[in-house]
Amino acid sequence: MQDTDLDSGFAFKGAYTYTTKTGTWRIPPGLKRALPFYLHKPWARIGKPIRLFEYMAKHLGKIAHYRLFGIHIVFLNDPEYVREMLVNQNSSFVRERTIRRLKILLGEGLLTSDDPTHKRSRRIAAPAFHRQRINAYAGEMVRITAHTAERWHDGSTIDMNASMMSLSLEIVARTLFATEVDDDIREINEQTNQIMGIYNFLIAFPNAERFLHWPIPGLVKFRRARGKLDRVVNRIIATRKADGEDRQDLLSMLLLARDEDGSALSDEQLRDEVLTIFLAGYETTANALSWTWYLLATNPEVQERMYAEVAEVLANRPATLEDYPHLKYTTMVFAEGMRLYPPAWAMGRMSTEPVEMGGYRLPPGTHWFTSQYIIQRDERFFPDPLRFDPLRHTEEEKAKRDKFAYFPFGGGQRQCIGEAFAWLEGVLLLATLAQRWRMEWIPGQPVDVEEKITLRPRYPMQMRLHARSLAGTTAQDHAAILKV
Repeated sequence: MQDTDLDSGFAFKGAYTYTTKTGTWRIPPGLKRALPFYLHKPWARIGKPIRLFEYMAKHLGKIAHYRLFGIHIVFLNDPEYVREMLVNQNSSFVRERTIRRLKILLGEGLLTSDDPTHKRSRRIAAPAFHRQRINAYAGEMVRITAHTAERWHDGSTIDMNASMMSLSLEIVARTLFATEVDDDIREINEQTNQIMGIYNFLIAFPNAERFLHWPIPGLVKFRRARGKLDRVVNRIIATRKADGEDRQDLLSMLLLARDEDGSALSDEQLRDEVLTIFLAGYETTANALSWTWYLLATNPEVQERMYAEVAEVLANRPATLEDYPHLKYTTMVFAEGMRLYPPAWAMGRMSTEPVEMGGYRLPPGTHWFTSQYIIQRDERFFPDPLRFDPLRHTEEEKAKRDKFAYFPFGGGQRQCIGEAFAWLEGVLLLATLAQRWRMEWIPGQPVDVEEKITLRPRYPMQMRLHARSLAGTTAQDHAAILKV
Protein backbone atom coordinates (compact mmCIF):
# COMPACT_ATOMS: atom_id res chain seq x y z
CA MET A 1 0.00 0.00 0.00
CA GLN A 2 1.31 3.45 -0.90
CA ASP A 3 0.77 6.40 1.43
CA THR A 4 -2.70 7.72 0.57
CA ASP A 5 -4.71 10.54 2.04
CA LEU A 6 -8.00 9.31 3.46
CA ASP A 7 -10.51 10.67 5.96
CA SER A 8 -10.25 14.36 5.10
CA GLY A 9 -6.54 14.38 4.45
CA PHE A 10 -5.22 11.92 7.00
CA ALA A 11 -2.46 9.68 5.71
CA PHE A 12 -2.14 5.98 6.24
CA LYS A 13 1.22 4.34 5.94
CA GLY A 14 1.76 1.25 3.84
CA ALA A 15 3.55 -1.87 5.01
CA TYR A 16 7.26 -1.39 5.56
CA THR A 17 10.37 -3.28 6.62
CA TYR A 18 13.19 -2.28 8.95
CA THR A 19 16.16 -4.06 10.51
CA THR A 20 17.61 -3.89 14.02
CA LYS A 21 20.33 -5.81 15.83
CA THR A 22 17.71 -8.36 16.91
CA GLY A 23 16.13 -9.03 13.53
CA THR A 24 14.29 -7.84 10.44
CA TRP A 25 10.69 -6.79 10.94
CA ARG A 26 7.84 -6.48 8.46
CA ILE A 27 5.19 -4.05 9.73
CA PRO A 28 1.52 -4.04 8.54
CA PRO A 29 -0.15 -0.94 7.05
CA GLY A 30 -1.46 1.51 9.60
CA LEU A 31 -1.56 5.04 10.93
CA LYS A 32 1.24 7.18 9.57
CA ARG A 33 1.90 8.89 12.90
CA ALA A 34 1.83 7.67 16.51
CA LEU A 35 -1.66 7.55 18.01
CA PRO A 36 -1.37 10.60 20.33
CA PHE A 37 -1.08 12.79 17.21
CA TYR A 38 -4.68 11.90 16.33
CA LEU A 39 -6.37 12.48 19.68
CA HIS A 40 -8.24 15.51 18.34
CA LYS A 41 -10.09 13.19 15.94
CA PRO A 42 -13.51 11.70 16.87
CA TRP A 43 -12.26 8.17 16.14
CA ALA A 44 -9.32 8.45 18.54
CA ARG A 45 -11.04 9.59 21.72
CA ILE A 46 -9.49 8.52 25.03
CA GLY A 47 -11.75 5.96 26.68
CA LYS A 48 -13.48 5.04 23.38
CA PRO A 49 -11.19 2.44 21.77
CA ILE A 50 -14.09 0.90 19.84
CA ARG A 51 -14.13 4.00 17.63
CA LEU A 52 -10.46 3.49 16.77
CA PHE A 53 -11.01 -0.21 16.05
CA GLU A 54 -14.01 0.58 13.82
CA TYR A 55 -11.95 3.14 11.94
CA MET A 56 -9.02 0.79 11.37
CA ALA A 57 -11.29 -2.09 10.34
CA LYS A 58 -13.00 0.15 7.77
CA HIS A 59 -9.82 1.56 6.20
CA LEU A 60 -7.15 -1.08 6.79
CA GLY A 61 -8.88 -4.44 6.68
CA LYS A 62 -7.72 -7.64 8.36
CA ILE A 63 -4.52 -6.51 10.07
CA ALA A 64 -3.42 -2.98 10.94
CA HIS A 65 -0.70 -1.24 12.91
CA TYR A 66 -0.08 1.89 14.92
CA ARG A 67 2.40 3.05 17.54
CA LEU A 68 1.74 4.37 21.02
CA PHE A 69 4.62 5.75 23.12
CA GLY A 70 7.07 3.80 20.96
CA ILE A 71 5.22 0.47 21.28
CA HIS A 72 4.11 -1.47 18.22
CA ILE A 73 0.37 -2.22 18.39
CA VAL A 74 -1.38 -4.55 15.93
CA PHE A 75 -5.14 -4.79 15.47
CA LEU A 76 -6.42 -8.13 14.16
CA ASN A 77 -9.74 -8.14 12.31
CA ASP A 78 -10.09 -11.66 10.93
CA PRO A 79 -10.97 -15.04 12.50
CA GLU A 80 -7.83 -16.62 11.03
CA TYR A 81 -5.59 -14.19 12.89
CA VAL A 82 -7.63 -14.43 16.10
CA ARG A 83 -7.05 -18.20 16.01
CA GLU A 84 -3.33 -17.63 15.52
CA MET A 85 -3.15 -15.40 18.60
CA LEU A 86 -5.40 -17.45 20.91
CA VAL A 87 -4.63 -21.00 19.80
CA ASN A 88 -1.89 -21.71 17.26
CA GLN A 89 0.73 -19.28 18.63
CA ASN A 90 -0.65 -18.97 22.15
CA SER A 91 2.70 -19.84 23.74
CA SER A 92 4.26 -16.73 22.16
CA PHE A 93 1.99 -14.36 24.11
CA VAL A 94 1.25 -13.15 27.62
CA ARG A 95 -1.37 -10.74 28.93
CA GLU A 96 -0.91 -7.20 27.60
CA ARG A 97 -0.55 -3.97 29.56
CA THR A 98 -4.19 -3.06 30.22
CA ILE A 99 -4.94 -6.48 31.72
CA ARG A 100 -1.67 -6.56 33.65
CA ARG A 101 -2.62 -3.16 35.08
CA LEU A 102 -5.69 -4.82 36.62
CA LYS A 103 -3.35 -6.73 38.89
CA ILE A 104 -3.44 -3.68 41.18
CA LEU A 105 -7.04 -4.73 41.86
CA LEU A 106 -7.29 -8.46 41.10
CA GLY A 107 -3.77 -9.64 41.89
CA GLU A 108 -2.79 -12.95 40.26
CA GLY A 109 -6.33 -14.17 39.60
CA LEU A 110 -7.58 -16.14 36.61
CA LEU A 111 -8.17 -12.99 34.55
CA THR A 112 -4.77 -11.36 35.01
CA SER A 113 -2.20 -14.13 35.60
CA ASP A 114 0.05 -15.85 33.09
CA ASP A 115 1.39 -19.38 33.10
CA PRO A 116 2.35 -21.24 35.20
CA THR A 117 0.20 -19.39 37.80
CA HIS A 118 -2.79 -19.35 35.47
CA LYS A 119 -2.63 -23.09 34.73
CA ARG A 120 -2.45 -23.90 38.44
CA SER A 121 -5.37 -21.61 39.32
CA ARG A 122 -7.48 -23.01 36.51
CA ARG A 123 -6.81 -26.61 37.60
CA ILE A 124 -7.94 -25.78 41.12
CA ALA A 125 -11.04 -23.80 40.12
CA ALA A 126 -12.17 -26.12 37.30
CA PRO A 127 -14.18 -28.60 39.44
CA ALA A 128 -16.54 -25.82 40.55
CA PHE A 129 -17.37 -25.13 36.91
CA HIS A 130 -17.80 -28.75 35.82
CA ARG A 131 -21.08 -29.16 33.93
CA GLN A 132 -22.54 -31.45 36.57
CA ARG A 133 -21.80 -28.89 39.28
CA ILE A 134 -23.20 -26.02 37.20
CA ASN A 135 -26.39 -27.96 36.49
CA ALA A 136 -26.98 -28.19 40.24
CA TYR A 137 -27.22 -24.38 40.31
CA ALA A 138 -30.24 -24.27 37.96
CA GLY A 139 -32.94 -24.49 40.63
CA GLU A 140 -31.39 -21.69 42.67
CA MET A 141 -31.09 -19.49 39.59
CA VAL A 142 -34.79 -19.90 38.81
CA ARG A 143 -35.87 -19.42 42.43
CA ILE A 144 -33.96 -16.14 42.80
CA THR A 145 -35.20 -14.85 39.43
CA ALA A 146 -38.82 -15.75 40.20
CA HIS A 147 -38.54 -13.87 43.49
CA THR A 148 -37.36 -10.80 41.59
CA ALA A 149 -40.29 -11.13 39.16
CA GLU A 150 -42.72 -11.20 42.09
CA ARG A 151 -41.36 -7.91 43.45
CA TRP A 152 -41.99 -5.99 40.23
CA HIS A 153 -45.21 -4.01 39.70
CA ASP A 154 -47.37 -3.62 36.62
CA GLY A 155 -46.85 -0.25 34.93
CA SER A 156 -43.75 0.63 36.95
CA THR A 157 -40.50 1.80 35.37
CA ILE A 158 -37.14 0.24 36.16
CA ASP A 159 -33.53 0.75 35.15
CA MET A 160 -32.98 -2.63 33.52
CA ASN A 161 -29.20 -2.56 33.88
CA ALA A 162 -29.40 -1.83 37.60
CA SER A 163 -32.01 -4.58 37.99
CA MET A 164 -29.91 -7.15 36.13
CA MET A 165 -26.84 -6.19 38.15
CA SER A 166 -28.74 -6.74 41.38
CA LEU A 167 -30.25 -10.03 40.20
CA SER A 168 -27.00 -11.45 38.84
CA LEU A 169 -25.16 -10.39 41.99
CA GLU A 170 -27.64 -12.35 44.10
CA ILE A 171 -27.32 -15.43 41.88
CA VAL A 172 -23.52 -15.43 42.08
CA ALA A 173 -23.59 -14.87 45.84
CA ARG A 174 -25.93 -17.82 46.39
CA THR A 175 -24.59 -20.31 43.86
CA LEU A 176 -20.84 -19.74 43.89
CA PHE A 177 -20.36 -18.48 47.46
CA ALA A 178 -23.39 -19.91 49.32
CA THR A 179 -24.19 -16.60 50.96
CA GLU A 180 -27.01 -14.08 50.94
CA VAL A 181 -26.71 -10.58 49.50
CA ASP A 182 -25.90 -8.99 52.84
CA ASP A 183 -23.98 -5.86 53.70
CA ASP A 184 -20.68 -7.50 52.73
CA ILE A 185 -21.89 -8.37 49.23
CA ARG A 186 -23.42 -4.92 48.75
CA GLU A 187 -20.10 -3.41 49.80
CA ILE A 188 -18.27 -5.45 47.14
CA ASN A 189 -20.75 -4.20 44.53
CA GLU A 190 -20.47 -0.58 45.65
CA GLN A 191 -16.69 -0.52 45.68
CA THR A 192 -16.54 -2.28 42.31
CA ASN A 193 -18.69 0.47 40.83
CA GLN A 194 -16.39 3.06 42.39
CA ILE A 195 -13.39 1.47 40.69
CA MET A 196 -15.20 1.11 37.35
CA GLY A 197 -15.84 4.85 37.47
CA ILE A 198 -12.09 5.55 37.38
CA TYR A 199 -11.13 2.57 35.20
CA ASN A 200 -9.99 4.66 32.22
CA PHE A 201 -7.87 6.83 34.52
CA LEU A 202 -6.15 3.75 35.98
CA ILE A 203 -5.43 2.32 32.55
CA ALA A 204 -4.13 5.59 31.12
CA PHE A 205 -2.02 6.62 34.14
CA PRO A 206 1.61 5.64 33.36
CA ASN A 207 2.99 3.04 35.79
CA ALA A 208 0.04 3.49 38.17
CA GLU A 209 1.18 0.51 40.23
CA ARG A 210 4.39 2.38 41.11
CA PHE A 211 2.61 5.53 42.24
CA LEU A 212 -0.38 4.18 44.16
CA HIS A 213 0.82 5.90 47.34
CA TRP A 214 0.82 9.34 45.71
CA PRO A 215 -1.88 11.83 46.86
CA ILE A 216 -3.49 12.03 43.40
CA PRO A 217 -7.33 12.10 43.70
CA GLY A 218 -7.93 9.18 41.32
CA LEU A 219 -5.31 7.02 43.04
CA VAL A 220 -6.61 7.97 46.49
CA LYS A 221 -10.12 6.94 45.44
CA PHE A 222 -8.80 3.65 44.10
CA ARG A 223 -6.80 2.88 47.26
CA ARG A 224 -9.83 3.45 49.45
CA ALA A 225 -12.10 1.29 47.29
CA ARG A 226 -9.54 -1.52 47.04
CA GLY A 227 -8.94 -1.42 50.78
CA LYS A 228 -12.65 -1.84 51.48
CA LEU A 229 -12.87 -4.69 48.97
CA ASP A 230 -9.90 -6.45 50.58
CA ARG A 231 -11.36 -6.16 54.06
CA VAL A 232 -14.71 -7.61 52.98
CA VAL A 233 -13.30 -10.48 50.90
CA ASN A 234 -10.71 -11.42 53.52
CA ARG A 235 -13.40 -11.41 56.23
CA ILE A 236 -15.60 -13.76 54.15
CA ILE A 237 -12.65 -16.12 53.60
CA ALA A 238 -11.63 -16.06 57.27
CA THR A 239 -15.18 -16.80 58.42
CA ARG A 240 -15.52 -19.75 56.08
CA LYS A 241 -12.12 -21.10 57.13
CA ALA A 242 -13.15 -20.88 60.77
CA ASP A 243 -16.41 -22.81 60.40
CA GLY A 244 -14.77 -25.47 58.22
CA GLU A 245 -18.09 -26.38 56.58
CA ASP A 246 -18.10 -27.76 53.04
CA ARG A 247 -21.07 -26.03 51.43
CA GLN A 248 -20.43 -27.53 48.00
CA ASP A 249 -19.88 -24.09 46.52
CA LEU A 250 -16.93 -22.50 44.73
CA LEU A 251 -15.42 -21.01 47.89
CA SER A 252 -15.50 -24.37 49.69
CA MET A 253 -13.81 -26.00 46.72
CA LEU A 254 -11.11 -23.35 46.63
CA LEU A 255 -10.48 -23.78 50.36
CA LEU A 256 -10.29 -27.57 50.10
CA ALA A 257 -8.49 -27.78 46.76
CA ARG A 258 -4.97 -29.14 46.51
CA ASP A 259 -2.70 -28.93 43.51
CA GLU A 260 -0.76 -31.87 42.07
CA ASP A 261 2.01 -31.33 44.62
CA GLY A 262 -0.48 -31.26 47.51
CA SER A 263 -0.25 -27.51 48.05
CA ALA A 264 -3.28 -25.34 48.83
CA LEU A 265 -3.97 -21.79 47.78
CA SER A 266 -2.43 -19.14 50.02
CA ASP A 267 -4.66 -16.52 51.64
CA GLU A 268 -3.47 -14.01 49.04
CA GLN A 269 -4.27 -16.38 46.17
CA LEU A 270 -7.68 -17.12 47.68
CA ARG A 271 -8.41 -13.40 47.81
CA ASP A 272 -7.37 -12.92 44.18
CA GLU A 273 -9.46 -15.83 42.87
CA VAL A 274 -12.54 -15.03 44.96
CA LEU A 275 -12.58 -11.40 43.89
CA THR A 276 -11.87 -12.21 40.23
CA ILE A 277 -14.57 -14.87 39.93
CA PHE A 278 -17.06 -12.84 41.95
CA LEU A 279 -16.70 -9.73 39.80
CA ALA A 280 -16.53 -11.62 36.49
CA GLY A 281 -19.42 -13.86 37.49
CA TYR A 282 -22.02 -11.15 37.86
CA GLU A 283 -20.74 -8.14 35.90
CA THR A 284 -20.49 -9.89 32.53
CA THR A 285 -23.82 -11.74 32.68
CA ALA A 286 -25.69 -8.70 33.96
CA ASN A 287 -24.48 -6.57 31.07
CA ALA A 288 -25.24 -9.29 28.51
CA LEU A 289 -28.79 -9.57 29.86
CA SER A 290 -29.32 -5.81 29.97
CA TRP A 291 -28.41 -5.44 26.30
CA THR A 292 -30.53 -8.48 25.38
CA TRP A 293 -33.62 -7.00 27.07
CA TYR A 294 -32.97 -3.73 25.23
CA LEU A 295 -32.84 -5.56 21.91
CA LEU A 296 -35.99 -7.54 22.72
CA ALA A 297 -37.89 -4.44 23.77
CA THR A 298 -37.00 -2.67 20.54
CA ASN A 299 -37.72 -5.70 18.33
CA PRO A 300 -41.28 -6.77 19.23
CA GLU A 301 -41.53 -9.61 16.69
CA VAL A 302 -38.49 -11.33 18.20
CA GLN A 303 -39.82 -10.65 21.68
CA GLU A 304 -43.19 -12.26 20.93
CA ARG A 305 -41.58 -15.29 19.39
CA MET A 306 -39.45 -15.83 22.47
CA TYR A 307 -42.51 -15.44 24.70
CA ALA A 308 -44.34 -18.04 22.61
CA GLU A 309 -41.51 -20.53 23.03
CA VAL A 310 -41.40 -19.92 26.78
CA ALA A 311 -45.15 -20.58 27.00
CA GLU A 312 -44.87 -23.69 24.87
CA VAL A 313 -41.98 -25.20 26.82
CA LEU A 314 -42.83 -24.15 30.38
CA ALA A 315 -46.65 -24.10 30.28
CA ASN A 316 -46.79 -21.58 33.16
CA ARG A 317 -44.67 -23.66 35.56
CA PRO A 318 -41.21 -22.79 36.86
CA ALA A 319 -38.31 -23.60 34.54
CA THR A 320 -36.07 -26.53 35.38
CA LEU A 321 -32.73 -27.82 34.19
CA GLU A 322 -34.59 -30.27 31.93
CA ASP A 323 -36.20 -27.34 30.10
CA TYR A 324 -32.88 -25.71 29.24
CA PRO A 325 -32.11 -27.69 26.03
CA HIS A 326 -35.68 -27.12 24.80
CA LEU A 327 -35.49 -23.32 25.09
CA LYS A 328 -33.70 -23.18 21.75
CA TYR A 329 -34.99 -19.86 20.46
CA THR A 330 -34.42 -18.20 23.86
CA THR A 331 -30.82 -19.46 23.73
CA MET A 332 -30.44 -17.97 20.24
CA VAL A 333 -31.85 -14.67 21.52
CA PHE A 334 -29.19 -14.58 24.23
CA ALA A 335 -26.51 -15.54 21.69
CA GLU A 336 -27.57 -12.74 19.35
CA GLY A 337 -27.56 -10.25 22.22
CA MET A 338 -23.95 -11.19 22.94
CA ARG A 339 -23.10 -10.93 19.25
CA LEU A 340 -24.14 -7.30 19.09
CA TYR A 341 -23.07 -6.38 22.63
CA PRO A 342 -20.42 -8.85 23.82
CA PRO A 343 -19.59 -8.31 27.52
CA ALA A 344 -15.93 -9.10 26.77
CA TRP A 345 -15.69 -6.67 23.88
CA ALA A 346 -11.92 -6.89 23.16
CA MET A 347 -8.91 -9.07 23.91
CA GLY A 348 -5.23 -8.29 24.00
CA ARG A 349 -1.88 -10.05 24.26
CA MET A 350 1.79 -9.05 24.27
CA SER A 351 4.28 -11.12 22.30
CA THR A 352 7.29 -12.44 24.16
CA GLU A 353 9.14 -13.54 21.01
CA PRO A 354 9.07 -12.69 17.29
CA VAL A 355 5.63 -13.41 15.80
CA GLU A 356 4.80 -13.91 12.14
CA MET A 357 1.23 -13.40 11.03
CA GLY A 358 -0.44 -12.50 7.74
CA GLY A 359 2.88 -12.11 5.96
CA TYR A 360 4.23 -9.71 8.59
CA ARG A 361 6.83 -10.17 11.31
CA LEU A 362 6.68 -8.21 14.57
CA PRO A 363 9.27 -7.99 17.36
CA PRO A 364 8.86 -9.15 20.97
CA GLY A 365 6.98 -6.61 23.09
CA THR A 366 4.38 -5.92 20.38
CA HIS A 367 0.84 -5.54 21.68
CA TRP A 368 -1.84 -7.42 19.75
CA PHE A 369 -5.57 -6.68 19.96
CA THR A 370 -8.76 -8.05 18.52
CA SER A 371 -12.35 -7.08 19.23
CA GLN A 372 -15.41 -9.32 19.48
CA TYR A 373 -17.50 -6.17 19.09
CA ILE A 374 -15.94 -5.42 15.70
CA ILE A 375 -15.69 -8.93 14.22
CA GLN A 376 -19.17 -9.97 15.38
CA ARG A 377 -20.63 -6.94 13.58
CA ASP A 378 -18.74 -7.61 10.34
CA GLU A 379 -20.92 -8.13 7.27
CA ARG A 380 -18.42 -10.70 5.95
CA PHE A 381 -19.76 -13.09 8.58
CA PHE A 382 -23.15 -11.59 9.49
CA PRO A 383 -25.09 -10.03 6.58
CA ASP A 384 -27.03 -6.92 7.59
CA PRO A 385 -24.93 -7.03 10.75
CA LEU A 386 -26.82 -4.51 12.89
CA ARG A 387 -30.13 -6.36 12.53
CA PHE A 388 -31.16 -8.32 15.63
CA ASP A 389 -31.77 -11.81 14.23
CA PRO A 390 -31.52 -14.79 16.61
CA LEU A 391 -31.82 -17.22 13.68
CA ARG A 392 -28.18 -16.49 12.87
CA HIS A 393 -27.43 -19.02 15.63
CA THR A 394 -29.16 -22.13 14.33
CA GLU A 395 -26.86 -25.14 14.04
CA GLU A 396 -26.95 -24.79 10.24
CA GLU A 397 -25.90 -21.14 10.32
CA LYS A 398 -23.15 -21.73 12.89
CA ALA A 399 -21.68 -24.50 10.73
CA LYS A 400 -21.25 -22.02 7.85
CA ARG A 401 -18.91 -19.63 9.62
CA ASP A 402 -15.53 -19.74 11.29
CA LYS A 403 -15.55 -20.41 15.04
CA PHE A 404 -13.69 -17.17 15.63
CA ALA A 405 -16.27 -15.07 13.82
CA TYR A 406 -18.31 -15.41 17.04
CA PHE A 407 -16.32 -15.73 20.25
CA PRO A 408 -17.96 -13.81 23.12
CA PHE A 409 -16.20 -16.08 25.65
CA GLY A 410 -12.79 -15.96 24.00
CA GLY A 411 -11.00 -19.12 22.91
CA GLY A 412 -8.03 -21.37 23.36
CA GLN A 413 -6.49 -22.22 26.72
CA ARG A 414 -7.84 -19.06 28.32
CA GLN A 415 -11.44 -19.47 27.17
CA CYS A 416 -13.77 -18.24 29.91
CA ILE A 417 -14.02 -20.87 32.65
CA GLY A 418 -17.55 -19.71 33.49
CA GLU A 419 -19.03 -19.97 29.97
CA ALA A 420 -21.43 -22.84 30.74
CA PHE A 421 -22.55 -21.05 33.92
CA ALA A 422 -23.29 -17.86 31.95
CA TRP A 423 -25.31 -19.68 29.26
CA LEU A 424 -27.43 -21.51 31.83
CA GLU A 425 -28.04 -18.40 33.91
CA GLY A 426 -28.83 -16.20 30.92
CA VAL A 427 -31.35 -18.54 29.30
CA LEU A 428 -33.17 -19.53 32.51
CA LEU A 429 -33.34 -15.90 33.63
CA LEU A 430 -34.74 -14.71 30.30
CA ALA A 431 -37.37 -17.46 30.30
CA THR A 432 -38.39 -16.93 33.93
CA LEU A 433 -38.85 -13.17 33.61
CA ALA A 434 -40.59 -13.52 30.23
CA GLN A 435 -43.27 -15.67 31.84
CA ARG A 436 -44.43 -12.75 33.93
CA TRP A 437 -43.37 -9.53 32.24
CA ARG A 438 -43.13 -7.72 28.92
CA MET A 439 -40.53 -4.96 28.81
CA GLU A 440 -41.42 -1.73 26.99
CA TRP A 441 -38.55 0.49 25.92
CA ILE A 442 -39.25 4.11 26.79
CA PRO A 443 -38.35 6.09 23.65
CA GLY A 444 -36.11 9.13 23.59
CA GLN A 445 -33.38 7.70 25.81
CA PRO A 446 -29.73 7.94 24.77
CA VAL A 447 -28.10 4.58 24.09
CA ASP A 448 -24.35 4.10 23.97
CA VAL A 449 -21.72 1.65 25.14
CA GLU A 450 -19.15 2.27 27.84
CA GLU A 451 -15.89 0.39 27.27
CA LYS A 452 -14.78 -0.63 30.74
CA ILE A 453 -13.54 -4.10 31.66
CA THR A 454 -16.90 -5.18 30.29
CA LEU A 455 -19.25 -3.50 27.82
CA ARG A 456 -21.58 -1.55 30.09
CA PRO A 457 -24.48 0.67 29.01
CA ARG A 458 -23.31 4.27 29.31
CA TYR A 459 -26.76 5.49 30.40
CA PRO A 460 -29.61 4.00 32.47
CA MET A 461 -31.92 1.69 30.51
CA GLN A 462 -35.44 2.74 31.50
CA MET A 463 -38.14 0.20 30.71
CA ARG A 464 -41.82 0.02 31.64
CA LEU A 465 -43.09 -3.30 32.96
CA HIS A 466 -46.30 -4.88 31.72
CA ALA A 467 -47.71 -7.93 33.47
CA ARG A 468 -48.50 -10.74 31.09
CA SER A 469 -49.92 -14.24 31.02
CA LEU A 470 -49.87 -16.84 28.28
CA ALA A 471 -52.55 -18.92 29.97
CA GLY A 472 -55.12 -17.95 27.35
CA THR A 473 -52.88 -18.43 24.33
CA THR A 474 -53.68 -21.47 22.23
CA ALA A 475 -51.26 -24.00 20.85
CA GLN A 476 -52.18 -22.78 17.34
CA ASP A 477 -51.19 -19.24 18.37
CA HIS A 478 -47.88 -20.55 19.65
CA ALA A 479 -47.24 -22.44 16.43
CA ALA A 480 -48.04 -19.40 14.29
CA ILE A 481 -45.59 -17.22 16.21
CA LEU A 482 -42.90 -19.89 16.33
CA LYS A 483 -43.11 -20.69 12.64
CA VAL A 484 -39.92 -19.74 10.82
